[in-house]
Amino acid sequence: MEVLDLARWQFGITTVYHFLMVPLTIGLSILVAGMQTAWVRTGNERYLKMTKFWGKLLLVNFAMGVVTGIVQEFQFGMNWSAYSRFVGDVFGAPLAMEGLVAFFVESTFLGLWIFGWDRLPKRVHLACVWAFSLATVASAYFILAANSWMQHPVGAEFVDGKPTMTSIWAVLTNNTALAAIPHTIAGTFSVAAAFLVGIAAWRLWRKRREQDEDRQVWRSSLKLGAWTGVVAFAALAITGDVQGKLMFEQQPMKMASAEALCHTEQPASFSILAVGDVRDANCENVKTFSVPALLSFLAHNDFDTEVKGIEDLVGEYQERYGTHYPDDPALGELAGQPIDYVPNLPVTYWGFRIMIGFGGLSAAFGVLALWLTRKDRIPDTKWFPRAALLSIATPFIANSAGWIFTEMGRQPFVVVPNPTGVDGVWMFTAQAVSNVSTGEVWTSLISLTALYAVLAVVEVYLIAKYVRGGVEGVMPPKKPDDEGEGPDKTDDDALAFAY
Repeated sequence: MEVLDLARWQFGITTVYHFLMVPLTIGLSILVAGMQTAWVRTGNERYLKMTKFWGKLLLVNFAMGVVTGIVQEFQFGMNWSAYSRFVGDVFGAPLAMEGLVAFFVESTFLGLWIFGWDRLPKRVHLACVWAFSLATVASAYFILAANSWMQHPVGAEFVDGKPTMTSIWAVLTNNTALAAIPHTIAGTFSVAAAFLVGIAAWRLWRKRREQDEDRQVWRSSLKLGAWTGVVAFAALAITGDVQGKLMFEQQPMKMASAEALCHTEQPASFSILAVGDVRDANCENVKTFSVPALLSFLAHNDFDTEVKGIEDLVGEYQERYGTHYPDDPALGELAGQPIDYVPNLPVTYWGFRIMIGFGGLSAAFGVLALWLTRKDRIPDTKWFPRAALLSIATPFIANSAGWIFTEMGRQPFVVVPNPTGVDGVWMFTAQAVSNVSTGEVWTSLISLTALYAVLAVVEVYLIAKYVRGGVEGVMPPKKPDDEGEGPDKTDDDALAFAY
């Protein structure tokens, strides 16, 4: 394998792995803040138990997310130094803001929240968890602003062979970023919701023959997760529609690849499923089951818009950006070779449908769980807890498929040309890789993949341990002289140990 292929595999593996933790942290942190708000306002110990239990799982996930996220920044220098030199004047600004502003705020207020129980006034302590949770959203915003600039460069001009920033405000208010952030946050709520529904449903089933007060903790958690998941899926559909219209304008090849649309259509049909080999850009052996004119509506809000197919778009791209790679030895085997402007069609076509399908399954299981547990009922069959735990994976799969589609759909570009301006600010992925050997990339690829596998085992073990322990495993014991004085009178050492 070439250095380019290995570097892409490494970045893909580490990014997808890291993004398993990110949406759970963001969505769960806001839900935990809501649980603590309910406790502070009502004094109901049920909400305190919910805050403690789900907060414990949040902290385990956040710690793993920090460890895996650090590697992402290093890879720009390890395997993508040419890219870093090309876009550093622009790309570095939002990344610096994420590290110096958002992450520092996260870390500071998370520490105050962890060690502030019984040390800070209740409302101040509550403000800390809200500051932490909102900082995770801000962190996501800055990262998405950087990524959106790669998808749609703005606020820059081409000077001395590389882009130079002319407006940080334009970068931060890029319409691609403004569409991506609500879609991404809705996705984080979908992940956190399924996490709550799956674990709470399993714990509720375990408690089905008991009449203890903790049953209400799991029932409230399940309802919160289920309703959050349904609302999140609706938000995903709305924000995804906005993104689709921007994709039609900014990256028409990605839209055509999402549909395996080989030939221009007017009106264009939306493909539900395809039978045959979708990697064939001529569509000679592909049969699709489609909804007439729906793709035209998704692209431009009417049922008559022309949507260009892959064959026509290839000609346009060749005219604008060239037919062959530069004859540069740094490009390796690709030097002087024809440029393939068509993304990996099986990945883009099926990735788009996996994203939608598994997102819908997650919301559907939330509705099913609400129905099966209505009026204080608890299903007595074994399939229910097993299905509940399996359902946790559905939004994770949907999120990962969505990001894979987003990033692979823009190939062969690492910085996609802005079709309406900013001349010269684009870069082929083949030009972005570092001048390193295959042995060096193989070493880091194998090492990081093995390390991440170990971390995955650790995280799953810790989360499973605390889930099995239930509420009792995270609620610290009260001092003997504090009996009856309220749920917040707890031993400081026990609290420190619990967190």
